[in-house]
Amino acid sequence: MFPSPRHVFMAIFLACAGSLAFGLYLQEYRNLLACPMCVVQRIAYFGIGLTALAGAIHDPARIGRYVYSGLAGTFALTGLAVALRQVWLVYHPQLAECGISPEEAFLNALPLAKWWPAMFTANGDCARVTWSFLGLSIPELSAALFLGLLALAILAAFVSPKDKLAPVRG
Repeated sequence: MFPSPRHVFMAIFLACAGSLAFGLYLQEYRNLLACPMCVVQRIAYFGIGLTALAGAIHDPARIGRYVYSGLAGTFALTGLAVALRQVWLVYHPQLAECGISPEEAFLNALPLAKWWPAMFTANGDCARVTWSFLGLSIPELSAALFLGLLALAILAAFVSPKDKLAPVRG
């Protein structure tokens, strides 16, 4: 009745790849700068995606599914925490400053920022909303996606390969 763990891991990977591609589109074609919190969320999506891709390729037994799901879930919880903090900053910009900071300098010095600067370089303001979809800001959309990815990671841990649908014959 449920999809196989391999299919769930592949869905997680595709969702993360799509999210990263959309973030790059917004940055390159809509001229939105990625803030430090955006970059941390991108790193979380990158970690979830790589973990899920490894899980899809490996198609592990029960303990391996727990390990891959646990790792993906940890990245998802981290990304969710950062996204929720950014949502809070958007609604309370006067209570916290987010702009050029030591965190930004730290993130821009990471190997990921050197390897793929267009994706992992932080330049923007975390509290500024410059784009929304259905009334939701990017951090709100990101928090929702992290929740969905966390749910899928939990599903991948507990769905059994025996639960796969039988092939249709005839």
